[in-house]
Amino acid sequence: MKGKRIIFACFTVVFGAFAGAFAWAFFFLMNAGIHLLWDVIPAHLARWGLPAVFYPLIFCTVGGVCIGLFAKRCGPYPDDMNTVMAQVKRTGRYGYDHMGASFFGALLPLLFGGSIGPEAGLTGVIAGLCTWVGDRLRFVGTEMRELAEAGTAAVISAIFATPLFGLAVPVVGAADESDGKRPVDGIHLSVAKPVKIAVYVLAVAGALGMMALLGHLLGANGGLPRFSGIAFGQAELLWAVPLIAIGALAGWLFFPFGAVARKAARALGDRPVVKATLAGFVLGAVGIVLPYALFAGEAQTEELASTWTTMGATVLLATGFAKVFTTQLCLNMGWRGGHFFPIIFAGVSIGYGMAALTGVDPVFALCAVTGALVGAVMRQPVMTMVLLFLVFPVAGAPVLLVAAAIGSVIPVPHSMIVHMADQGGCSEDAA
Repeated sequence: MKGKRIIFACFTVVFGAFAGAFAWAFFFLMNAGIHLLWDVIPAHLARWGLPAVFYPLIFCTVGGVCIGLFAKRCGPYPDDMNTVMAQVKRTGRYGYDHMGASFFGALLPLLFGGSIGPEAGLTGVIAGLCTWVGDRLRFVGTEMRELAEAGTAAVISAIFATPLFGLAVPVVGAADESDGKRPVDGIHLSVAKPVKIAVYVLAVAGALGMMALLGHLLGANGGLPRFSGIAFGQAELLWAVPLIAIGALAGWLFFPFGAVARKAARALGDRPVVKATLAGFVLGAVGIVLPYALFAGEAQTEELASTWTTMGATVLLATGFAKVFTTQLCLNMGWRGGHFFPIIFAGVSIGYGMAALTGVDPVFALCAVTGALVGAVMRQPVMTMVLLFLVFPVAGAPVLLVAAAIGSVIPVPHSMIVHMADQGGCSEDAA
């Protein structure tokens, strides 16, 4: 038994490291593809006299055609992160028949400027691969069935560069199971909670270690920038409530925007090419006016941190609210992916806009607005705070927690929250 546990621990670290390497490679391909499509090709088009202002409309519309054709040929892949996690928690496994489709289905929208995050395809591929390995190494013991959940914890940590969030997602989900058992081949097998936690820690350590190693050797890929330093003064305390209120408003709008997008999708029926192309056209049109409304938001957040003082409060506020809309447009019209990175960027943009209007400390404004916005979407204040440690300093934890708590209690029609879980959003039970 001890020998099997050692073998399993080694496999867990190795697959955690593989998850980290896979995430790094995915970000590398994404960044290389974006550079080709949005930098190299436009440089050649400029020689033909095509005005650069129309590039977003052209590329996003062409991207919509490609995404629609892909969905028509391969199906609606990838599943969103919540769907992957729910299946893994419920059954201890995730299907591995469509890993290639999940990978390319996640990459395509990101290349063409989709306002979505990369977590959907990455979690699905890693969970499927871990399930495949677990099916072939049953001799190690029942713990091998934990590889799928450990793999998702590892890749979530690698994507967001936050070990606490990667650990908390599966641990919180596992706590929802009353007896700690799940069916395996028709038999209920139990794995002790300490073993589960040890598995997650090993996998996350392997993932983050590999991401750090590859980043040191070959350069970092992906991830949001970190803000440091936060001031708490009289002005910040006076403006705290309005800052939280506008963030909560943006988070609340995430749900009716989704309802509108779903209604449009239903009206178009089973026409994946038409829906994805229309979404690309609208996304590109918005991108002409507000360029930062495109893409997941990692690189854009870093650019915004150095340019926001030159943009004007109106543009920053409009960009943030537009980002909330374009994210829901993409998610519900066939541009499949995640929503975490875009809504964090939306909070950052709105926060900078409010800082420009009020003169308060910008990092304080970012914490208050982003905490409320993400809290309103996630509906889980503590998990929101843990996720946002990805971006903000630990000293901002009180602001993040209070803002997220207020945002999470803003009433949202339950039907909208349920639909969000179905369409790639975040339900009450979802992390």
